[in-house]
Amino acid sequence: MNRTVIGTKNKDVLSDFLDYLLIERGLSKNTVEAYKNDLSKYIAFLDKKKLSVEKSDQSIVRNYLSSLKSISRRSQSRSISAMRSFDKFLVIEKHTDDLIMNNIDSPKKEHVLPEVLDVDVVFKLLELPNQSNVLGIRDKAILELLYSAGLRISELVGLDCSDIYAEDRLVKVTGKGAKQRIVPLGKKALESITYYLNRSWIKLAGSKRPTELFLNHRGKRISRQGTWFVIQKYAKSLEIKVYPHVLRHSFATHMLENGADLRAVQEMLGHVSISTTQIYTHLSQAHLKKAYHKYHPRAKA
Repeated sequence: MNRTVIGTKNKDVLSDFLDYLLIERGLSKNTVEAYKNDLSKYIAFLDKKKLSVEKSDQSIVRNYLSSLKSISRRSQSRSISAMRSFDKFLVIEKHTDDLIMNNIDSPKKEHVLPEVLDVDVVFKLLELPNQSNVLGIRDKAILELLYSAGLRISELVGLDCSDIYAEDRLVKVTGKGAKQRIVPLGKKALESITYYLNRSWIKLAGSKRPTELFLNHRGKRISRQGTWFVIQKYAKSLEIKVYPHVLRHSFATHMLENGADLRAVQEMLGHVSISTTQIYTHLSQAHLKKAYHKYHPRAKA
């Protein structure tokens, strides 16, 4: 079988697998696209060696994985996960008899400490939204709440108006596994939320009066992507790099730097295990050391 025929057949099998993920397993288009990106590289590797997917074996897989050493461990793990799913599909569809990925281990996770923002940078970020327009008022409330309560974006998006206990300065949060927790609200965050509800929420909601707290310009619940866009937009103005949970990580780090009890921070973040929260103690130390070397006049003497 020549290389062109092999390449076409491999691509057809991959296409069948992607259809299976989309239709039978009901995965989202974005997830399927991620599978496609990872597996297309594996297919290209097989095509180059004039091998069909049916002829691949563990030695070939290991050879391919060795070519991925230059990418991050997380990306390597994602590729291996995609290949495992593809491997199972090949057996189910009787393209092959054996699971060749069975003894292939994912690389150990990298323990990379997330970057956090300095307090003054956070304050600058929180002051950026324009308070003279509807969406700017909403955006400030979003940013203030993310930093004040250390919420995940998904938790903020899921909030309803009834989850804000203004008199007690508390917010009821539904976290991972539908577990609920009560988190204190800072004065600034509560002021921003109250102002948003009185000035912007009413206009965004129109006559519908939805239950959702944060609304998009169509009066619907804002999405995770929409919230992430809000964070990116203002971070870009400050020319700083951010990631979705940057304000959550900054919240935890700043709390610990100012003497907060680790258990209290664990409760506020909604961590099941305190070991998850302990990463912020290391992060706090690293952050303080970085600040020292950056700002102390004798640090570099």
